[in-house]
Amino acid sequence: MINTLKLTLLAGLLTAGLTAQEQAKGYVFEDLNANGKKERKEKGIPNVAVTNGEAVVLTDAKGRYALPVADGDAISVIKPAGYALPVDANNLPQFYYSYRPQGSPQSDFKGIAPTGKLPRSLDFALTPTDEQQSFTALIFGDPQPYTQQEVDYFAQGVVAEVEGIQDVVFGLSLGDLVGNDLDLFNPYIDAIKRVGIPWFNLMGNHDMNFDAEQDALSDETYEAHFGPANYAFNYGKVHVIVLDDILYPDPRDGKGYWGGFREDQLRFVENDLKHVAKDQLILLAFHIPLSEPEGDPFRDADRERLFKALAPFENTLSLSAHTHIQRQDFFTKEDGWLREKPHHEYNVGTTSGDWYSGKLNAAGIPVSTMRDGTPKGYAFIHFEGNQYTVDYKVAGKPEDFQMEIFAPKVVAQGRNTKAGIYTNFFMGSATDTVEYRVDQGEWKLMQYVEEQDPAYELSVYEWDTAEQLIPGRRSSNPIKSTHLWRGSVPAKLEKGTHTVEVRTTDRYGKTHTGTTSYRLE
Repeated sequence: MINTLKLTLLAGLLTAGLTAQEQAKGYVFEDLNANGKKERKEKGIPNVAVTNGEAVVLTDAKGRYALPVADGDAISVIKPAGYALPVDANNLPQFYYSYRPQGSPQSDFKGIAPTGKLPRSLDFALTPTDEQQSFTALIFGDPQPYTQQEVDYFAQGVVAEVEGIQDVVFGLSLGDLVGNDLDLFNPYIDAIKRVGIPWFNLMGNHDMNFDAEQDALSDETYEAHFGPANYAFNYGKVHVIVLDDILYPDPRDGKGYWGGFREDQLRFVENDLKHVAKDQLILLAFHIPLSEPEGDPFRDADRERLFKALAPFENTLSLSAHTHIQRQDFFTKEDGWLREKPHHEYNVGTTSGDWYSGKLNAAGIPVSTMRDGTPKGYAFIHFEGNQYTVDYKVAGKPEDFQMEIFAPKVVAQGRNTKAGIYTNFFMGSATDTVEYRVDQGEWKLMQYVEEQDPAYELSVYEWDTAEQLIPGRRSSNPIKSTHLWRGSVPAKLEKGTHTVEVRTTDRYGKTHTGTTSYRLE
């Protein structure tokens, strides 16, 4: 019995050793005829990074690579600048091979089907393209539909507005692609493919397998639809790193989730950045912000290690979503950032807004303004070499609608009032300049305040004071906005209507304007 047990353990150790030594080998090649198969006349591409999700290697002079691979890994190519990835019929980029010899573990939602043995040559096709250093990307925060009806709201209220868009090279959704029901992944894909451009995705806390007992298995259904949750690619002088920053189950108590990274993910970032030129812009994308003002949403040690990996790079930007508000964060040395130039994190407003709440518009779609007064919408990031600017587009509004101005409707003439004129500049932060003038008078600075947006407050409390049910669903209670300014109401003017003009100047030097009015009686 003892000898049999020893032999069984030895066999198990040998099997584990053989699995650990398994190698994925193949080529990264120029796919001249776009058939996805390497043919003799098609040359390999040297110095292209390939990863197993932790280690990162470069292809040799003939485009060959070799990487260790184990059950549960994904081998993916890190697209170099000047090449395009193939996309499938749904416009999802094809840059990976998920290795699951026996398939994903059984779960409430189906994962990856059995892949069997590794291919003898695991090749990645790329197509040479005239890739410009000036380009634009389209960014969606949290589509997060919980039902097919909400998928339709997303498709009709947001996707239809950008369907067939020109001069945008790729799109990216920042997680919470759906709301817990992973069967909605396919309806989401059907909606997003209509944009008509290559579309990248990342995993949010509502896209996970909640029955997974370890974090590494929480993305099996996500990966079956979209590929690995951690990957990278280059475009122009921008190096994009996409990460799953949700630790599930929470390693502290096994309940819920926590923001942060596993050891293998941090090693992936560190290994990847070894092969990136220091003058590149490093664009990080994940779901949970690196920092939130309340609670303990992110593991400090992981943020510190990430910042250390980014320290050699002068130009960085991170994108997050998750909060269903819009915010600009700037990390300095006081926050653990290791460079003089602060690190900018843009917490992007969501395409679902305040979870598809609020009144219905003329098309029957919820207005869904967020709790900080930001209307639902999406962002454009414009890259110029290793620099960038950002624009926010409110869904269903003209491009120049960049602020909501609130003023009292009527004020007593000649009498001081505690009422104020408020400007919610959706893309703003405390460093921006906001001015106003009345009746083309002198421009005056408005005061930056962190308060609840009165225009949003009014819209919410309308539900509480209505004597009949309002179609739609009551919005969430208001919270303090990080992009709100206040000015006093001039009351010592003539009776009648007075025009208020507001102009904002953002961190990129772009100016935006808006108008409203109030009446003196």
